[in-house]
Amino acid sequence: MRILTPLEARVLGVLVEKQATVPDTYPLSLNALVAGCNQKTARVPVIEATEAEVLTAVDGLKALSLVFEGSGSRVVKFEQNLARVLNVPGAAAALLAVLMLRGPQTAAELRLNCERLHRFADISSVEGFLDELAGKTPPLAVKLARAPGEREARWAHLLCGEPAQPAARAGGGDATMDSVGAGELAALKAEQTRLAAELEALRAQVARITRELGLD
Repeated sequence: MRILTPLEARVLGVLVEKQATVPDTYPLSLNALVAGCNQKTARVPVIEATEAEVLTAVDGLKALSLVFEGSGSRVVKFEQNLARVLNVPGAAAALLAVLMLRGPQTAAELRLNCERLHRFADISSVEGFLDELAGKTPPLAVKLARAPGEREARWAHLLCGEPAQPAARAGGGDATMDSVGAGELAALKAEQTRLAAELEALRAQVARITRELGLD
């Protein structure tokens, strides 16, 4: 099977997810599929795909037999065929779907995020299915090198090709700083800016009060 585009992987992941989480509205119409792809929660990265782009991705998946059109409805609806095409059990398909939707994750994160798709007994069960995916020919998942400052290694799917490995820390770096994510750093900078503005406002208020009281 050829390498999937990121949007094809997103479409496939959405179909697997929605089949488990909203079975009453599955198979999905094009509108529902676009909404699922552009969902603001449980998606990394968040995207803004158009109907035309999603339909192109669907056509590509249909050519691989990973998606097919459902029957019995006046509105065209789409179903996924991931487990059968890749010859993997439902639990492994759930892991692949969450990896396609949320990016690389640790086994513990995968167990938590897969809860609505498949309930794993423990983390070792998750790792067992991940090892099976990694051992297939060709492999469908890979365990990434542990990133600097992280306690556990993350797993990634290989349906879109080889993922980027965590960057090595340059010599002399501080481990504590390495463990701070970009979002945390941005939040700290925003808080620093807010506190600086508050301090400036307090200084101005003290200066005004001092002038009104005739104090030096």
